[in-house]
Amino acid sequence: MPTLDDILEHIGEFDLYQKRAFFFLCLLSATFTPIYVGVVFLGFTPEHRCLSPGAAELSSRCGWSLEEELNLTVPEQGRPGESLSSQCRRYDVDWNTTGLSCTNPLENFTGYGNRSSIPLVPCQDGWVYDSSGSSIVTEFNLVCEDSWKLDLFQSCVNVGFFIGSISIGYIADRFGRKLCLLITILVNSISGVLMAFAPSYTWMLIYRFIQGLVSKGAWLTGYILITEFVGLSYRRTVGIVYQVAFTVGLLVLSAIAYLVPHWRWLQLAVTLPNFFFLLYYWCLPESPRWLITQQKNDKAMKIINRIAKGNGKKVPPFLQNLSPEEENGEKMTPSFLDLVRTPQIRKHTLILMYTWFTSSVLYQGLIMHMGIAGGNIYLDFFYSALVEFPAALILILTIERIGRRYPWAVANLVAGAACLITAFVPDSIYWLKITTACLGRMGITMTYEMVCLVNAELYPTFLRNLGVLVCSSMSDIGGIIAPFIVYRLAEVWHELPLVVFGVVGLIDGGLVLLLPETKGKTLPETIEDAENMHRQTKRKKEVVYLHVLTTEVAPN
Repeated sequence: MPTLDDILEHIGEFDLYQKRAFFFLCLLSATFTPIYVGVVFLGFTPEHRCLSPGAAELSSRCGWSLEEELNLTVPEQGRPGESLSSQCRRYDVDWNTTGLSCTNPLENFTGYGNRSSIPLVPCQDGWVYDSSGSSIVTEFNLVCEDSWKLDLFQSCVNVGFFIGSISIGYIADRFGRKLCLLITILVNSISGVLMAFAPSYTWMLIYRFIQGLVSKGAWLTGYILITEFVGLSYRRTVGIVYQVAFTVGLLVLSAIAYLVPHWRWLQLAVTLPNFFFLLYYWCLPESPRWLITQQKNDKAMKIINRIAKGNGKKVPPFLQNLSPEEENGEKMTPSFLDLVRTPQIRKHTLILMYTWFTSSVLYQGLIMHMGIAGGNIYLDFFYSALVEFPAALILILTIERIGRRYPWAVANLVAGAACLITAFVPDSIYWLKITTACLGRMGITMTYEMVCLVNAELYPTFLRNLGVLVCSSMSDIGGIIAPFIVYRLAEVWHELPLVVFGVVGLIDGGLVLLLPETKGKTLPETIEDAENMHRQTKRKKEVVYLHVLTTEVAPN
C-alpha cells in the first residue's frame, strides 16, 4: 500500500494548500517569543534608589539638579562594607528638618564627623525608579532583598514549559495535533490577558506559570503538524523557516516594547492577537499521518483529498487505498517507555535530551551574559536577534547537500570554541571579543534549529510528538539553571560562565555524531523503522513502489 509521502509526490509536497497552512503556523511561532524571552522587557530593572521622605521637597526648595540631589542625599555606590548602598540603603536622617543647608545639608546633623559615618537603613518607604515606563520590577518593587522574585517569575515559566512539554505531548499524540493546538491557544490567550490585570505578584506568577504550561506545547505541536503534511524534500526547509518566524518575533517584540513601555499594556499587546488563532479550527487540517496511526484512514483520505483540491490536483485512483505499513492492524498508542525500551531509540533519546539542555543553557546564557554589560536594551535585543538570520541561511544551504550531522556538529564546536575564546580575549581587544561572542550566538542558534528538525525525524509517527516534547523538556531544565550559572559563577570570575558553556558545547558536538543521518530518508512510521534508521537505504522506498504497482494492476 502507498504511504503518505508517495501520495504527496502526486498532489504536491509543498503547494498552495500547505504554504497557506504553513504561513498560519509561522504566525503562531512568532507569538511565542514574548513568553520565552519577554521577561527582558516585562522584568526590566531600571536604575533606582531609596525614596527618602523630604529629600525631593528639599531639592525643589534649593533648586538642585538631579545630579546635585543624588550627590547630596544618596549614599555613594560601593561604600566599604555595603553592596549597592545607593540602591538598597538610605541615610538614616530626617530631610524634613528645618534649617538644612542647601550646600551641604548633612553638616546640619550633629554627631556625624563625615558622610561615611552616617548610619544607613533599608528602603522602608519604597524606591524611586529612573524610568518613564513601568515593569513588574517597578510596580512590585522586585529589587534588593526581593530581587530573587524576578528570577522566580522566569523560573515559573520554565517549570511550566517542563510540565507542559510532557503532558501536552501525550495529549497531542493521544487525541490529535489540531485539538491539542486549539486548546493550548485558548488557555494561553486567557491566562495572558488575566496576567495583564493581575492584582498582585502572586496572581501574576500563577498566570505566567499557566502560560508556560501551554505555550511551548502549542509551539512544538505546530512544528510537528506542519512537518507531517509536507513532503520529504520540503520538510527541512519548513522546519527551519518555522524557527526563523520565531526570530522575526524577536524583532517585532523589541519594536512593540519600545512603543509600549508599560508592562501591562505590553502584555495585552502581545497576547490579544492569540485569540485570532482560534480561527485555525477552520484553516488547519488534522495531521493525516496521525490519523493513519490511529486507524482512521477514511478521515485521513478526506484530508488528503482536501489538500489535493487546495493544490488544484486530484489523488490518483491507484493511491486511494491508504493503509499504514507494518502495523498488523493494531492501533498504536504512545508510551513513555517506548522512548527507552529499544536500544537505538534509547540512544537517540539520551543524546537529544543532552542536546536540548545544551542548546537552552548556551542560548539563554549567552544572552544574559551579554546583558551584564548593560547598554540600550532595545537595540541590544534587536541586534542580537539579527545574528540568527545568517544561522538559518547557512542551514538551508548546507543540510540538504551535506546532511544533518556534520553541520550540527560543526555548529556545536563553533559555539563551544567561541565561548572559550571570548572568555580569554582581553577586554582591550573589544572588537575580537564581540566578534567571537556573535559567532557563539550564531553557532548555538544553528544547533537549536537543528535539534528541532532532527528530533522530529528520529521518532515513529505515533511517538513523534511525545518524543519531541519529552526531549525538549530538558531545555526547560537548562532554562531554569542558566541564570544561576551566569550570575553565580560570574561572581567568582566574570568569564567563568563562558568556560562552562564552551565545555558543554564541545561535548555536544561529539555526541551528535553518534546519531543516524536523516537526510533523504522518509519519516519512520513504526518503532522498527526508527530502530533501523542507521542502516536505512532506498530499499524501503523501492518496496513501497512495488506495492503501488501491484495495487495498480490488481483485478477488481
